[in-house]
Amino acid sequence: MKRNILLIIFWCCYSSLIAQEKGSRPNIIIIMADDLGYSDIGCYGGEINTPNLDRLAKNGLRMSSFYNNARCCPTRASLLTGQYAHKVGLAANGNALTRNGATIAELLKENGYQTGMVGKWHLSDDVQQSTKEEQLKWLNHQGFADAPFASVESYPINRGFQKHYGIIWGVVDYFDPFSLVEGETPVKQVPKDYYITDAINDTSVKYIKEFTAAKKPYFLYVAHAAPHWPVHAKREDIAKYKGKYDMGWDELRKQRYSRMVKMGLIDSATTPLLDVMGGNGAWSKLSAAEKEKQSMKMAAHAAMIERLDIGVGQIIKTLEETNTLQNTLIIFLADNGASPEIVNVPGYDRPSQTRDGRDLQYDKNVVTGNIGSEISYTGIGANWANAANTPYRFWKMESFEGGIHTPMIVHWPAGLKTKKGSINPAMGHVTDILPTLLAVSKSQYPAAYKGNALTPLDGQSLLPVIQAKTKKGRNEIFFEHVKGKAYIKGNWKIVMKHNANEWELYDLSKDADEHTDLATTNPAKLNEMKTAWEAWYNSMKPYIHLRPGSGPQ
Repeated sequence: MKRNILLIIFWCCYSSLIAQEKGSRPNIIIIMADDLGYSDIGCYGGEINTPNLDRLAKNGLRMSSFYNNARCCPTRASLLTGQYAHKVGLAANGNALTRNGATIAELLKENGYQTGMVGKWHLSDDVQQSTKEEQLKWLNHQGFADAPFASVESYPINRGFQKHYGIIWGVVDYFDPFSLVEGETPVKQVPKDYYITDAINDTSVKYIKEFTAAKKPYFLYVAHAAPHWPVHAKREDIAKYKGKYDMGWDELRKQRYSRMVKMGLIDSATTPLLDVMGGNGAWSKLSAAEKEKQSMKMAAHAAMIERLDIGVGQIIKTLEETNTLQNTLIIFLADNGASPEIVNVPGYDRPSQTRDGRDLQYDKNVVTGNIGSEISYTGIGANWANAANTPYRFWKMESFEGGIHTPMIVHWPAGLKTKKGSINPAMGHVTDILPTLLAVSKSQYPAAYKGNALTPLDGQSLLPVIQAKTKKGRNEIFFEHVKGKAYIKGNWKIVMKHNANEWELYDLSKDADEHTDLATTNPAKLNEMKTAWEAWYNSMKPYIHLRPGSGPQ
């Protein structure tokens, strides 16, 4: 009898310890912006009103050398699988994740986490109608209402997420989005006052409340469409920024740069502000009408970002109300730099009309007063993209710093051991997020998942950085997308523009914005770096699943 009582006491104590251990595992929320410039948000030098992201940064950690994959789909693939995008089917846009990579949601669900996603997926094979006319009807919500947007097996709901509300494709009408689903079910009609950023924000709050009530840890992936083109924003938000950008992109870059230097985000000695960054026009040379048009574009871009930030505030408030902010790990980042894209032709993923038959105004036909509205289909263009990516060169799709350098905020009161508001220069990559989350959730990476052998992770855990055990990150990162290439090892970087044939070489410790090409003066280092990149790319080739005909995103 005494022995049985001791066994019962032991078992109760053991069970209590296990429960406490499981209970200590944090909730995890990843918030991703789409086509956000490196300096757009306040805590990275921007003038855009982002008090909630700024609050996370003030009480958390900012990473100053964190990298993505230069474009939407490849970044999302690496984020969710911890592998280079080539290995899991996303060497090009428009493909589905392969099964040799398990998603964060699949792995954490196996380890007791609830899982949910809200927003843009963009990791399914694109399905197209048989003719361009039929494709446009579909995109315009004027036919084929029951046609699947992609293979349902590739939807988030079938890749580990127990809940998903959002879009399957990429480019989207923010007021009446194409490819909107809840789980596997298409959402065929939205309210008249619908705006997808608001829907993402509201659904995120709803999921957090449901998950919290279940009293189990959860993983929530909040994948915004904003501020990806078309620049669609609510009128009241645009009004806040009307006239704010009449100064032009040249002056905006100077102002953002000054703030970034003051906050210690960049070093003016190694990262001077360059006069020419890849755009093609001085603001002073524009006509008054063109200045007004361009100013409105940037005002709408800013409004989209402020509305995203409002959602971050809603998430924080909900966590406070449920007393779970302390042990919730929040990570914020962007999938690539600001975009220079100005598309003038409908087709593939770009509609030609609204649901009720109004013709869309692409950039060459857009009326300035309509910018930001549903009938306007334009983007900010190269010059504003340069300013948004201050101080770095180029933009989305390029593997120069302006395309691959992302703001990265980590907020976790119970687990973050770095000084509040600190900036860490450790080099990190989007592949590092999955191994980091496995570490903080006390989960393991298996050899196989549901009968599919998993290829090894390419990322490494950032937990030692989060715990202030080191300020050192990884030592090298490889990049390749649509023939744009790069390789960073230590302070050295080689890079090739996507439509070029020659490598460039930079010493990032002295030249972080890539303005002095050392390829001809240091051929030995160039060849060493080229050889390493070629070996890596050859190792990716067996996995590459290219699909011809993928359109721009």
